[in-house]
Amino acid sequence: MIIRRWPPAWALLFCLLSPVFGPLDAKEAAPTAADVVVEKRMVAISEELRCLVCQNESLAGSQADLAKDLRREIREQIAKGRSDQEILDFMVGRYGDFVRYRPPLKGTTFLLWFGPFLLLVAGIAALAIILRRRGQRVAAATLSAEEQKQAEALLKLGDEDSKS
Repeated sequence: MIIRRWPPAWALLFCLLSPVFGPLDAKEAAPTAADVVVEKRMVAISEELRCLVCQNESLAGSQADLAKDLRREIREQIAKGRSDQEILDFMVGRYGDFVRYRPPLKGTTFLLWFGPFLLLVAGIAALAIILRRRGQRVAAATLSAEEQKQAEALLKLGDEDSKS
């Protein structure tokens, strides 16, 4: 009742109290690297890597704790003077080819690259076999003399019902 009578008062109260309760869920800003070049290089490398927690997000875009730790590890590797390829090799050595967004084509990643296509082809082949067998069963099915008479009787009943 009070809300219907005084909507401007409720709106005013909400506006006045929002600065008090709004910042409660705010988080501390993530520290940026002192060196902009290091940070850009870290982002470029982490864009090539998959977040192991999120799995469908790059390491650069993920906010998971493991992703933050891995970005810190990349910064440390850059500070040690390692090249981008050395850092990528280090991450692959530690976590396997799965950590890369575009893993190299080799024996262990063959199914990763071609598995979905192979499953699609196998599904289409299975569907074709099932449909062919069903068609053969329908074509081979013959009615006995008694079943033929029952079918004709049903058809005659249907004709008579439609005429009336």
